[in-house]
Amino acid sequence: MILKQLRIGRHLSQEQLAQMSGLNVRTIQRIESGQNASLESLKCLASALEVDIETLNQENFAMNTNTVGWQNLPFWLKCWFFLNFLSVRTRRSVARRIYVLSHVCGFTFCALGLVYEASLVGGLILLANAYLFALLISQGDKYGIWYDPVETTM
Repeated sequence: MILKQLRIGRHLSQEQLAQMSGLNVRTIQRIESGQNASLESLKCLASALEVDIETLNQENFAMNTNTVGWQNLPFWLKCWFFLNFLSVRTRRSVARRIYVLSHVCGFTFCALGLVYEASLVGGLILLANAYLFALLISQGDKYGIWYDPVETTM
């Protein structure tokens, strides 16, 4: 069942979905963990997510690349989805580690740039990389493309 994918894709917490559907949070957790849902629960969830019950019962969620939403995505984000299609899972935690590491190394190289001029260039490149990863993280949060749950801090 693709309930969790649909919920995360709409940037909803389990509590928000429970409130919208009129179900208990524990019921949402149980259904997302793979247990069977009653027809009444499926109707409530389908109504809250504005999908058919058949859509909820799908095992995998395939993106239709002919939709307007897909066409409006930036090119680099389409590439990110393509990598996800190839089972290269995009994790927010990995992007966050690269972001932090680029900052630390960038500032270190910039400090070394006071002595060695070539280090300054490397430091600036690493800092630019860090800010690009900050952009990636914010866009990933906005479009919900992460494989792991969204962390609350950056």
